[in-house]
Amino acid sequence: MDSNLSTAEELMAALRAGDVTSVELTDEAIARIERDDKEINSVCVPDFDRAREAAHAADRARARGEDRPLLGLPMTVKESYDIAGLPTTWGMPQHRDHMPAEDAVQVSRVKAAGAVVLGKTNVPLGLQDIQSFNEIYGTTNNPWDHARTSGGSSGGSAAALAAGFGALSLGSDLAGSLRTPASFCGVYSHKPTLGLAAIRGMVPPATPTLPPEPDLAVVGPMARSARDLSLLLDVMAGPDPLTLGLSHSVALPPARHERLGDFRVLVLDDHPLLPSGSDVRAGVRRVADGLAEGGARVEWHSPLLPDLTEAATLYMHLLFSGSTARFPLDTYEQLRAYVSELSPDDRSLSAARLRGMVFSHRDWMEANTLREAHRHGWRRLFAEFDAVVCPITPTPAFPHDHDPDLLGRRIDIDGAEYPYFDQLAWAGLATMPGLPATAVPTGPSPAGLPVGVQLIGPMHEDRTPLRLAELLERQIGGFQAPPR
Repeated sequence: MDSNLSTAEELMAALRAGDVTSVELTDEAIARIERDDKEINSVCVPDFDRAREAAHAADRARARGEDRPLLGLPMTVKESYDIAGLPTTWGMPQHRDHMPAEDAVQVSRVKAAGAVVLGKTNVPLGLQDIQSFNEIYGTTNNPWDHARTSGGSSGGSAAALAAGFGALSLGSDLAGSLRTPASFCGVYSHKPTLGLAAIRGMVPPATPTLPPEPDLAVVGPMARSARDLSLLLDVMAGPDPLTLGLSHSVALPPARHERLGDFRVLVLDDHPLLPSGSDVRAGVRRVADGLAEGGARVEWHSPLLPDLTEAATLYMHLLFSGSTARFPLDTYEQLRAYVSELSPDDRSLSAARLRGMVFSHRDWMEANTLREAHRHGWRRLFAEFDAVVCPITPTPAFPHDHDPDLLGRRIDIDGAEYPYFDQLAWAGLATMPGLPATAVPTGPSPAGLPVGVQLIGPMHEDRTPLRLAELLERQIGGFQAPPR
């Protein structure tokens, strides 16, 4: 057994059986990072000395008869999470020396569960890209093809998992930041229902570490197997102990079904505003075929599906209104003047992003009311279906593109160019209404690059897409290590 590519479940079983120690696993993981990460550059802030100390402490605890969900398991954490004693920069040069005084609530939870934190993984500048590079830590390469991106903003975590640097990782998702890197690197991730996992301590540097109530953003688990996602989510789930945690606890309902043949699944591969590339469509088809062969009821169309054009436009409005909320007043006024010149007939996603940048509070309230209507539409759909299978992004991992003009970048889909941020449309399908979505690999494309799809489930029923992911892993296969 290659411990560096084993699942967390396998490693926990070996630790409990006494077949291996945490010190051994930690030393093996550190040796692999020191050997292989020079070319990938995923673990940007190593914490090896403290990891070894934690591993020794875990072995002593186990010798005393203790057992915790992650006791002795090596893992990584996205750079954007606060860890006391390590810098949290979000890739922003002006914050390269920012050192938080306490751990993020999720870091505290995985440590309390016994995890050994190997270090932090790379992110894009301000977490605002579909790639992971910045002036402080450089570029993270895709383990499958170093000329291509690992994705963003949890790209360092996805690359680390694919390369065998720890069995689990903590990531976050606002615009597909858990799911896109998982798709690009061939691993698993889960975007929880909005609000399921506390997010305090995952905030920009120099921002007060207060309990936030994010509009779209979530934190979630990343792993090399579907079952490992549930293992880590069980540790992460629950409200902030400073707020709702004073009176609320989490009791997620069980998965709707245990057998693949009992699932009712709607499959989508076509978006009205953006084509899906041939490699991605083939991946969706592999999943649909696997579901059908396993006896699931598979449909490709439903009148209950909320309008995808309206959903993507609404998502861009909400996403970009939040991303520009702290712009200087003069910049905001310049944007308002630019938007005023847009044609009322321009209903492109590029126009939606620009309009969202200058949203008023009234605009946001109207958009939020429309979002509630979409949520109700999803409730009606999930009365007839248990999950929706669809792309995460329209392509496999694309070549590095460091053009500083993000709005001027283009994405190539089967030889045709589209605005760079249009590729967020599929990720926004689950993000805008706050639905849970599990990213699963479908196998390499003909070009040898990973392709993933997302399984979107009913709100607050995270165990349903997670269980479907487990069954799919058995049916069509799961993680494959990149060639070395």
